[in-house]
Amino acid sequence: MIKIGIDIVNIKRIEKLIEKFDIKKLKFLNEDEIYTNEPQSIAGIFASKEAFSKALGTGIGKEFSFKDISVLKDKKGKPFIEINSSKIKIKNCDVSISHDGGFAIAAVIVEI
Repeated sequence: MIKIGIDIVNIKRIEKLIEKFDIKKLKFLNEDEIYTNEPQSIAGIFASKEAFSKALGTGIGKEFSFKDISVLKDKKGKPFIEINSSKIKIKNCDVSISHDGGFAIAAVIVEI
């Protein structure tokens, strides 16, 4: 079964979080995701995690937490999702992230 999730984030919202807290203290980031300090990239990571939770149909909560996945980049800069939890059972996953006009958007497709 193929499922899709999508999310959009105002980059200013993430900029305010970065100003208020150190990037390393943002609760939605895993240590391996702190490869950038650019607000638009951090917003893309956040949007990807929200989109992933929507594709699973769980939202963020007991069944899925921000720490259960990491949004990383391959050698060419393409984002990919790494599963950090044995409770997530999927066959395949793809993510696409874009930034424009003060927003970051992410679409995630999962095969369950």
